[in-house]
Amino acid sequence: MGFHPLDLIVIVVVGLLIFGPKTLQSLSHNAGRGVSKAKDMKDKLMAELPMEEISRVNETIARIPTSPQQMAHHLVSSALKPEKEEVVKDAEVDSKS
Repeated sequence: MGFHPLDLIVIVVVGLLIFGPKTLQSLSHNAGRGVSKAKDMKDKLMAELPMEEISRVNETIARIPTSPQQMAHHLVSSALKPEKEEVVKDAEVDSKS
């Protein structure tokens, strides 16, 4: 969506008419400081987070089925894996004989 330059000009002019130039300058200065503080806090928080644990949790969550179809596929594939292993073991026994 965003603002067009004409929209920003209209907003600034209305702000100047309502608040005056000094108050508008003070408001924008305080808003800039607030954004800067929020960015600093975000950076500190990101530095303190245990990223390895978060990545392990993310991998675990990615493996959780989110729909009935995924759950059915997971159950069918897990039920077929032992059969595939038995077939491979039988083939190895037959080739050794």
